Amino acid sequence: MFKLFYVIFMNLHRAPYMIPRMRKRADHPEKWTEEQRYALVHHVIYLMNKTGKITTKAFGLENLPEEGGYMMYPNHQGKYDVLGIMYTHPKPCSFVMDKRKSHTILVREFVDLVQGKRLEKDNPRQGITVINQVAREVAEGKRYILFPEGGYKFNNRNKVCDFKAGSFKIALKSRAPIVPIALIDSYKVFNSLHVGPITTYVYYLKPILYEEYGGMNTQEIASLVKERIEEKIAEVQNPAG
Repeated sequence: MFKLFYVIFMNLHRAPYMIPRMRKRADHPEKWTEEQRYALVHHVIYLMNKTGKITTKAFGLENLPEEGGYMMYPNHQGKYDVLGIMYTHPKPCSFVMDKRKSHTILVREFVDLVQGKRLEKDNPRQGITVINQVAREVAEGKRYILFPEGGYKFNNRNKVCDFKAGSFKIALKSRAPIVPIALIDSYKVFNSLHVGPITTYVYYLKPILYEEYGGMNTQEIASLVKERIEEKIAEVQNPAG
């Protein structure tokens, strides 16, 4: 948490002009392209990383499908997860998040700049609407991030918790590739007591095509994706194992 307050403090002088700039582009997507809005997201994350001495390294970018939409399913470690993925993901992408956490300053701007979806966890009907909206957009070529764990624990230490099977309904409906993402040490940024420079890692794993998962139910897909993420984390942390 120290790092979060430090980054906020070190960027207070930028807030009076940067947040209105983000708000303006978010409120008028007809004036700025998706690429232009995403470039602003990149710039803001760059400033946060620079002042917070945060380095994020990405691997497996060659695994990302070159054409069409796809669903990215990462393990969830904390508040920095989406930022780390968007900072390393070359093409515009969006994400789904808990509506209750989406209206704080700066978070609101990030969500609206990439036209993210706000999910009401206690409203099943609204959840179905969001699932259908995202599935339709992915089928049309958009790229989304969704955390199947649903939440995270403080000082995560790279532990992967149970995946919610319902998260994978979007993939089945859109028939789009699933890109598992293994996040390592992302929790250290804003969800631990770590101080000093931090390096986080984003591993884009080989996509799982509809031909491979189309005959599975959501629980089986959840287990498959979780297993691949856990295998990558174990491989990176224990290279000699």
